[in-house]
Order: sequence, then C-alpha cells, then structure tokens
Amino acid sequence: MNIPADLKYTKSHEWAKLNTDGTVTVGITEHAQDLLGDMVFVENPAVGRKLAAGEECAVVESVKAASDVYAPIAGEVVAANAEVEAAPEAINKDAHAAWMFTLKPDNAADIDSLLDAAAYQALVESEAH
Repeated sequence: MNIPADLKYTKSHEWAKLNTDGTVTVGITEHAQDLLGDMVFVENPAVGRKLAAGEECAVVESVKAASDVYAPIAGEVVAANAEVEAAPEAINKDAHAAWMFTLKPDNAADIDSLLDAAAYQALVESEAH
C-alpha cells in the first residue's frame, strides 16, 4: 500500500497536503479507495463553504458503497476538483494525485495534529485485524 510520507492522514482515511501557499489539499487515501472499489460518483463541497474539522463535506460513491468525506481541519473551501467529479475513476488510478478539494485553513498548524505516514500505516494495520 502506498502511504506517501509528505502527506498527513485522518482516522477516517482522508489525506491532507500542506501547499507552499498555505492552503491544504484534501483527498481520500489509497486504502479507502481499495475498500470502496470502482468509483462512480464524487460530490465536492462548494467553493466558499466554511468547514469545521471533522465535518462531513463531500461524498464518494463506488459500485459497492457510498462514503462521506470529512474535512481534516477547519477552513474555507477555495477550490474543488471538477475533473475528479467528471471522472471519479481517477481516484482508483491514483488516489493521492486525484485530489478532491483545497482549503484555506483557519490555522495551518492544525495539520500537525493529523497522523503522519507511520501512524496511518499502524491504523490501517490495526483495522485489518
């Protein structure tokens, strides 16, 4: 399983990347897309929407199930990836490249409270048992 070290992770299987401009890009992890299977639908939050950390803000649907996506940290949505909405299967091809939305965080330091790659790996392994 691919768990890039430059990303942060949530217990609900989202990844977050702190960008050089201070924004945070969000998607679902490779592990999440493996569990869900072939993606058929993505609904991102609207640009301008204010999100609380842990708030349900997006939906991904596969041939197996629908799953909510949660904001990893608090902030305002500044971009939503229309390409992944038009072609949800991009998440299956490369979950860490197929970002869903970008936040302007209320506090960029909040990303430090998320899991690092090693902690996320341990979480995934513990869920498998």
